[in-house]
Amino acid sequence: MNCTSFMSNSRTKASIEAIVAPDMLRNVPGWTDAPVPACYGGDPRSLTFCCHPGHALTFADSCQRDALLDHVGLSKAAFVRIKDDFSREHGWDAERVCFGNLAYCCMRNGGCPGNRDLVLQEKYPGKSVDEIKHIYFSLKRELSIKLLKLCKNKVLVQSFLDFEESR
Repeated sequence: MNCTSFMSNSRTKASIEAIVAPDMLRNVPGWTDAPVPACYGGDPRSLTFCCHPGHALTFADSCQRDALLDHVGLSKAAFVRIKDDFSREHGWDAERVCFGNLAYCCMRNGGCPGNRDLVLQEKYPGKSVDEIKHIYFSLKRELSIKLLKLCKNKVLVQSFLDFEESR
């Protein structure tokens, strides 16, 4: 993965398209201009949608998680700690989803075969599917910011962090 093409010399953001090609962005409930998943070449923000290290469930043949972690300067241990802490903080621990919490769940907006959507419905009773997706993707964005803040390659991640924090 060559993330250097995503870098911006400016710390101010005119638009995300200044650092990411428009076809590499998705608008999902709760997160406008979200990154495509890392397995599709997503920018560093996409780590929020990645599986637990040592596993690549959704798109194992194209998984870029480990390369992206190395590139942004985030250890696998730190990645796991951040995701596990975030899950506990938000009540996202759930034995029925992959790796025991929703922090490792992917971006699939059209449904998850791994119980994510059922668990989310149980965690947010009385909410519509759209409301639940909004909560899920908003929290995934928040998790992305936490991950970016702890990356050591600040030159690479700062423009993404600036963009997310400016909204």
